[in-house]
Amino acid sequence: MPVAVIDGQPLHYLDQGTGPVVLLGSSYLWASDMWAPQIEALSQQYRVIVPELWGHGESGKLPTQTESLDGLARQALALLDHLEIERINLVGLSVGGMWGARLALQAPERVNSVVLMDTYLGAEPEATRQYYFSLFKMIEDAGVIPEPLLDVIAPIFFRPGIDRESALYQDFRTSLQSYSKEQLLESIVPLGRLIFSREDILAQLPRLDSDTTLAMCGEQDKPRPPEESKEMADLIGCDLILIPEAGHISSRENPEFVNEALLTFLANHA
Repeated sequence: MPVAVIDGQPLHYLDQGTGPVVLLGSSYLWASDMWAPQIEALSQQYRVIVPELWGHGESGKLPTQTESLDGLARQALALLDHLEIERINLVGLSVGGMWGARLALQAPERVNSVVLMDTYLGAEPEATRQYYFSLFKMIEDAGVIPEPLLDVIAPIFFRPGIDRESALYQDFRTSLQSYSKEQLLESIVPLGRLIFSREDILAQLPRLDSDTTLAMCGEQDKPRPPEESKEMADLIGCDLILIPEAGHISSRENPEFVNEALLTFLANHA
């Protein structure tokens, strides 16, 4: 994977294909392989770039000057500057959509189109925020993700009926065990706190172009339920596509449906 130094830390990113640029923003706790089916499909016609979140994949630790999700958006813009890319089509899932929307609002001249997947631009509900913060404290105290937490955290990302013996589920569960104490304490936990204490920017969403924005959500997404995507789509005035048989990581649970929806949207807007 190529690397760019952003805010003093190495940011690893995937860069595949040629054509109009599609920037894929990943979910918290997932490396770029969460987009493997989309990278394969989109890179036939597009240049697909997938930055790894700080502390994920081979990327370095969360830069100390990163104080909010606006910082992640600014760092993504710095990567585009490094690559001398003027305009992108942005597809962000979960936190990728949270910083992606902020990027589009900060620098609309750099963005052709935006797809917000399984994400929410409002503040985290207080009860959920406190719950996640309690998990972060347990991880911080242990220096690992304790075994009992693996089967608390992993199911959050999938539809309720997923086969827990499937490779998709087991590979993700295993990946949660692979983080070093350093990664957890320097990047994963502080990044999680940034995500779940984010500012509410719903009032800014009408500034996004309704014709070049699309909301998508897994029909069975638990952490970011379809009602949230509908709320955002109504504020923007854009279309909403619900993804059948999918939870939070819809890109992997129903890749064929997601690929078709993205290819159709990008054909009209990229």
